[in-house]
Amino acid sequence: MVIPYCVNQTTVVEFMLRGFSSIRQLNIFLFIVFLILYILIVSGNILIVLLVFVNPHLHIPMYFFLVNLSFLEIWYTSNVVPKMLLIVIAEQRTISMAGCLSQFYIFGSLAATECLLLAVMSYDRYLAICQPLHYSLLMTDSLCVRLAASSWLCCFLLTAITIVLLSRLAFHGPNEIDHFFCDFTPLVRLSCTDTSLTETIAFVTSSAVTLVPFLLITVSYSCILATILRIPSGTGRQKAFSTCSSHLTVVTVFYGTLIATYLVPSANSSQLLRKGFSLLYTILTPMFNPIIYSLRNRDIHEALKKCLSKKPGFLG
Repeated sequence: MVIPYCVNQTTVVEFMLRGFSSIRQLNIFLFIVFLILYILIVSGNILIVLLVFVNPHLHIPMYFFLVNLSFLEIWYTSNVVPKMLLIVIAEQRTISMAGCLSQFYIFGSLAATECLLLAVMSYDRYLAICQPLHYSLLMTDSLCVRLAASSWLCCFLLTAITIVLLSRLAFHGPNEIDHFFCDFTPLVRLSCTDTSLTETIAFVTSSAVTLVPFLLITVSYSCILATILRIPSGTGRQKAFSTCSSHLTVVTVFYGTLIATYLVPSANSSQLLRKGFSLLYTILTPMFNPIIYSLRNRDIHEALKKCLSKKPGFLG
């Protein structure tokens, strides 16, 4: 059904991102906060990548997947935050149709890839704890590469379906997106054509890449918990749990913010609240990941100490 205000046949070629227009008096403060958080995210994840790269003891499957996750977080945040900074400090709110679709494509693909990578990492922890004698035989280097590559490829292909459908929608009415980046729901609301097929396909694909991995993670950790409880010594149980505590914390933070965001009512009165929750998974979650792995992971701790104890040219 065509929306009444879309009788205008002028085709929209660019959109306006409203950003945080209701709190413009805080723009300088928001810019400083977002810039600091962005620097922390990028530097923290780069640090993890470098630590794994220069330390042979970290060349194991768990840290191979962690490097994939850190690289994803850098790209994920860099896709949203720089434009958000321009909106906040310079009022540069325009974004072309192609730029908007590209931003959502990268955002959606990376968010889905993170879900699959977290599921793959839980499977790795399941094998390490529940099948320790066969772990090295099962989790080979080639399998790690295939699992990681499949996660990236599958999600980018699935999200491409939604992007193709979005690109075929007609936009003739208002072009202002009430968000700080091109997200799916605010974008389809501006379309003048029937969006039911696009929304259905997007719902099916997003459910597949979020709920299925979540179920796999739940099953993996149920098996892990059952195995840990059968360990007779308290020290053994603590050691087994410590090998997966960082990953479990990251999963809890990621899915917790995701669920909180999309359970918020979609009424206009809650839009500012939705933006606040969106900040959780676009900025805070990527920042927490390197912090969690740095504080709760002994191997990363030791690798960082070794690097700091060496001369400045240790990366050479």
